[in-house]
Amino acid sequence: MPGALPGEAPLTDHLVDPHTPRGLNAFIAGLPKAELHVHHVGSASPRIVSELAARHPDSKVPTDPGALVDYFTFTDFAHFIEVYLSVVDLIRTPEDVRLLTYEVARDLARQQVRYAELTITPFSSTRRGIDEAAFMDAIEDARKAAEAEFGTMLRWCFDIPGEAGLEAAEETTRLATDDRLRPEGLVSFGLGGPEVGVPRPQFKPYFDRAIAAGLRSVPHAGETTGPETVWDALTHLRAERIGHGTSSAQDEKLLAHLAEHRVALEVCPTSNIATRAVRTLDEHPIKEFTRAGVLVTINSDDPPMFGTDLNNEYAVAARLLDLDERGLADLAGNAVEASFLDAAGKARIKDEIDAYTSGWLAS
Repeated sequence: MPGALPGEAPLTDHLVDPHTPRGLNAFIAGLPKAELHVHHVGSASPRIVSELAARHPDSKVPTDPGALVDYFTFTDFAHFIEVYLSVVDLIRTPEDVRLLTYEVARDLARQQVRYAELTITPFSSTRRGIDEAAFMDAIEDARKAAEAEFGTMLRWCFDIPGEAGLEAAEETTRLATDDRLRPEGLVSFGLGGPEVGVPRPQFKPYFDRAIAAGLRSVPHAGETTGPETVWDALTHLRAERIGHGTSSAQDEKLLAHLAEHRVALEVCPTSNIATRAVRTLDEHPIKEFTRAGVLVTINSDDPPMFGTDLNNEYAVAARLLDLDERGLADLAGNAVEASFLDAAGKARIKDEIDAYTSGWLAS
């Protein structure tokens, strides 16, 4: 876990990779981007977490933003889940939901994110008593306001919290497929939480229903388990992208399959270190992914909890992959390509990336 306080501004004073040239950091800061793997509650900034904790003083989450650096230091993935769920418990009213969603969009816009697919776990809120229709109204109201005010497009991935079992799967599927509730911005269906002891195949009937309703399949897999979990996600859940997929590097046939079928990996380098899924950045398999021709996208996962942001993750990727400005622009283009945005929207952002990069290199 990076030993620094998460903040509202880009974390350039304590980058995981402090050796990224300043000019490259400046290029990254202005580069138009898309983000495909970022969690709703996990994106709550220290300011918002402390405000929500003050609203709900029975919580064990610190109300002092400065105390969150220790609170967000994780011993392993199980501890991360425990802390994450304590922050989830702060989201108790539709007003909390709306505030969080709007502020997440503000932080994304600050990083020049033009489009983001935000992973939301509605079961975590509805089981805590938030009215399901009010929950949908809150995220949609925030989405529309954010696009109008910041120019950042948000779309939703509803994910099953795997640790909550088939009850959560049933409820999440119902919320995602009921035409009376399904929000306009919903594009995909996922599966998160711990992988150990939570086999992917049991969720097949729920993914089948979601896919039949027009949603795209984007489960987490291979983050803390072996490549067989990624195979299960591909075979049983018909995954079109894989969340993390870290252990895919252990299986050459799997890498070849991902490359051939253009199944993108949603790579989150700092997250993998913070949760101990990978021991060090230098051991991160992102290099193996790119060498195998896998479509790699860069993402921040739960950025304030990991002391990072998307700009920082691009800086990390630049060092690990030895990228210049053109290489970083191509990486940004990967995320646009792998997104579920329509063709016209993809072309618009790709044109913006190209124009920005050409202008930067010409200056």
